[in-house]
Amino acid sequence: MLRRLNQLVVSVALLAATTLVLAGEAGRLVFAAGSVHVAGQPASTSHMVMEGDTIVTGANGHAHLKTTDNGYLIVRPGSHARVVAYHVDSQNPANTRIKIELVQGVARSISGQAVQQSKDNFRFNTPVAAIGVRGTDFTVYTDQTTSRVVVAAGGVVVSGFIGSCGPAGSGPCQGANSRELFANQTGQLLQVLLGQPVPQLLRSTSLSPDLTSPPRVNEPTAKASSTETTSAKGGPLSTQDGTAFITDPLVGAAIVTDPYGKIIWGRWQPLLGQPANIDFVKGAEAKAQLLAVDSYFAVMRTNGADWQAPNQGTMSFELKQSEAFILTGPASTPVPATLENGQLRVDFAKASFATGFDLVSQSKERFSLKALGDVSASGLLQGASQFSSGSNMQVNGAVGPQNGGSAAYIFQSRIDNNQLAIGGAAWVKK
Repeated sequence: MLRRLNQLVVSVALLAATTLVLAGEAGRLVFAAGSVHVAGQPASTSHMVMEGDTIVTGANGHAHLKTTDNGYLIVRPGSHARVVAYHVDSQNPANTRIKIELVQGVARSISGQAVQQSKDNFRFNTPVAAIGVRGTDFTVYTDQTTSRVVVAAGGVVVSGFIGSCGPAGSGPCQGANSRELFANQTGQLLQVLLGQPVPQLLRSTSLSPDLTSPPRVNEPTAKASSTETTSAKGGPLSTQDGTAFITDPLVGAAIVTDPYGKIIWGRWQPLLGQPANIDFVKGAEAKAQLLAVDSYFAVMRTNGADWQAPNQGTMSFELKQSEAFILTGPASTPVPATLENGQLRVDFAKASFATGFDLVSQSKERFSLKALGDVSASGLLQGASQFSSGSNMQVNGAVGPQNGGSAAYIFQSRIDNNQLAIGGAAWVKK
């Protein structure tokens, strides 16, 4: 009896040791801001993430995981993701097994070398869908009943869970119920609903995960390659982390001027017969930094002398210029809107800001929008999620030099299930 007990103890110990070996490192956080927890513990930049670990972000949390094969998993605010498996065999790619789960929120996946070499062994699950890749950069929104996928580079194959395609599986689900989406299908996304396993192809930028939870300015940006079809037509615009931003070249610009450079804001997409007024190509030639961007609007800052936000004092701003639209219905039909009673107050001592205005529709319906957020040392305005306490819109932009005498930001707010407000605004010191 004692001998059998000893054998059992040894067997359990060997199994535990084997499990520890198999649970390898998936990667490390190269950026963490706000509330970020890994495996239930508070996490910051350089935190190691292991196979099996969860990554949970709060309303203001951002986590950028750089994987062991130089890919990225970016978890945006209010999200819950899990690295189910990240086993990489560079000598025999057929043995590679990579599986990610997004339980809720918004996350972006950029394929690393191991995924590129073993696409059939990669799976990205949501509660209702299985996503496989064609060598890819894609972003996913999900809750317990709906998942939406957009593609920035390459392509994906998506299927709802049905038949042999189940959450426990690995690799892409391919068959009659699957649908593909590629980056050159501009303005389109795939949506999977609970109980409707065949993905729907929608032409709706207002439902994009990037609008639900916009990317932080230091996220890696989509790159075109000779082997992947993308929607890029313009030249690169250098972002703060040095990666290339590629988009359609357009014209014009609304500019807030100062001796340290220029804050440029406006639309990079034409809308309602009005031409765009942001020119990314000219911005690239001027070595401008892209500070914020969504499906229609952007904020850039041109080169100038280095400027640091003050570390004390407060400053109030008044609204100088603005442009806004309300996108309505499944077709995202745009209707012009105006801003009234604008307020922006920056507290440099607390590195925070508060802003708000009344959004007035053509039918004179009035919506009171407001946002809270952080101010970085270089003057970036990073708003909290629109669903966090004290905010009902998302704001991203910058406060400018001359002791913070100018500012500009873009905003978006999900007013209800049928209406999305988008726009931009420029501010000057009172």
